Amino acid sequence: QVQLVESGGGLVQPGGSLRLSCAASGSIFTINAMGWYRQAPGKERELVADITSGGSTNYADSVKGRFTVSRDNVKKTAYLQMNSLKPEDTAVYYCSAEITSLTWRNLEVWGQGILVTVSS
Repeated sequence: QVQLVESGGGLVQPGGSLRLSCAASGSIFTINAMGWYRQAPGKERELVADITSGGSTNYADSVKGRFTVSRDNVKKTAYLQMNSLKPEDTAVYYCSAEITSLTWRNLEVWGQGILVTVSS
């Protein structure tokens, strides 16, 4: 079994920073792409940023220049550094990963989500 656990969310004032972490565990052979998504109240889930196993990154236009995605392949962990946060960044943030398990199954795994609230 494979799971992702997010941490690092919470309440922050506009202009502040937070760093989210996403740790993978279980019967993992390799982790391919990892991504961060978010879903604000009343809106659809959207891609925030993703990163390949080789380190290539992709960002939503709304977060370019403010957010940075990274990963530590040894720790099986992805990170989302969020700077200059705005109230419109308020959402539940989800981590996702494409994982090949030890039994050679290709899985798309999601974390449980973590709330980020940007408010004064």
